[in-house]
Amino acid sequence: MNIANNWKDYEILDMANGEKLERWKNIILIRPDPQIIWKDKSFPEKWKKANAVYKRSKSGGGGWDYKTKLPQSWQIKYNDLTFNIKPMGFKHTGLFPEQAVNWDWMINKIRNSKREIKVLNLFAYTGGATVACLSAGASVCHVDSSKGMVSWAKENVIASKLQNKPVRYIVDDVIKFVNREIRRGNKYDAIIMDPPSYGRGSSRRSMAI
Repeated sequence: MNIANNWKDYEILDMANGEKLERWKNIILIRPDPQIIWKDKSFPEKWKKANAVYKRSKSGGGGWDYKTKLPQSWQIKYNDLTFNIKPMGFKHTGLFPEQAVNWDWMINKIRNSKREIKVLNLFAYTGGATVACLSAGASVCHVDSSKGMVSWAKENVIASKLQNKPVRYIVDDVIKFVNREIRRGNKYDAIIMDPPSYGRGSSRRSMAI
C-alpha cells in the first residue's frame, strides 16, 4: 500500500471512536469514518481545538457543528496543485487527500511518456485527477453528471493556474457519454474511473457496483 505522505497542508492528527481529526491547512475538522473502530485517543487535547464537527443524524445524513466561524471555502496545496475546500452536507470537503499517491503516479507516467497524452476522467468529481494530469501536460476530458461538481473542478483548475491547458468539461451521465464517444470513434490514452458507491440514475448506480 502506498501512503500519501507528501502533504504539507493536510494532516491526520488523530483517530478514535469512528472519527478522524484532520488539519486542512490551518482549519481542524472532525469527520466520521466507520473504519476507525478503536476507542482510545492518542492526543485528547488536540480534539478540543477542532473548528467544526460533522455529526450524523439518526434519521440519515447529518450536518456540521461549527465551533468557530469558518470561511465559505479555503485553499490547500499539494506540491504545485491548488484545491478549494468547502465543508459539504455529506461530511466531505471536495477532496480525497489519499488520492495524492495516484496523482503522483499519473503525473510521472504522463511526463515520462515523451508524447501527447489524452486522458478521459470519468466520475471526475471536483477534478483532483484532472488538475494533476493537466499539470503534467496531458489534455483532459472531464466528465461528471453534477453541474456543481464540474463548476468546482473549474475553480480548482483556475486556482492551479491551468485554465489555459487543454481541458474539456462535460456535464453528463458517464455511460451515455462513453457510448457516444465510442460511436464517434474517439479514443484516449488513459481512462480514469472512480465511480461513487451511490449515484443518481440506474445507469450510474450499475456502473458503480
